[in-house]
Amino acid sequence: MEFVMMVALSFPVVVFSVLMPLLLLYWVLVALRLAPLELFEHDSLKGDYLASSLVALGFVGVPASVSLSVLLGLAAAITLTVELVALRWMELGLFRVPLGIVVLWGAFAVASPLAATLCAAMRRWFHRHSHSHRRCLLGERVEVRSAPDAEGVASAILLDDPQCEVRLQGKPDSMPRAGERRVLVKYLVEEGAYRSVEDGEFREARAHLRRLRLGGRRSTTAA
Repeated sequence: MEFVMMVALSFPVVVFSVLMPLLLLYWVLVALRLAPLELFEHDSLKGDYLASSLVALGFVGVPASVSLSVLLGLAAAITLTVELVALRWMELGLFRVPLGIVVLWGAFAVASPLAATLCAAMRRWFHRHSHSHRRCLLGERVEVRSAPDAEGVASAILLDDPQCEVRLQGKPDSMPRAGERRVLVKYLVEEGAYRSVEDGEFREARAHLRRLRLGGRRSTTAA
């Protein structure tokens, strides 16, 4: 027991010793229906939200809380392994803090693509139950199957799951066309439909936003 406490309170493992119980508490509340599954989702990808950031990292089609849980679980396992295999045998002193920060960064860097792969395997299940959590479909790529009707509504299917069909609500300056590939970017609650943009336009907007963020960081560093 003393050994377990020593490892749990060592840096950087202590970070997950704090986060994992909170994560467990959240899922207990979800199971009791006292907390929403789509805790971090918004109606739109516009904005620097956690959910939109996860979409940019490849976590698409599953609730952000699920993606975050898988990511934290893998990062915690990697960090614990490094602690048990290497860090606990070293006399680091104050150097444990900067080295621990590097270990944390490396753990999340390694865990991110693994977590994205695991979440991708869960996407079809969430697609089948999308009626109860529609916002997690934001960021999904779809193919338009029909021309818009008089109200500007068209049907589309998810590219990676053709059995999942969604409704697209067009705008006068951005109407979906049959056969076109688009990306879901906003959920309209009252209409039960999605706004979408062309696939190429979405990629360009993401690339532009990434360049703006990098430029802002460089300006801050220079200042």
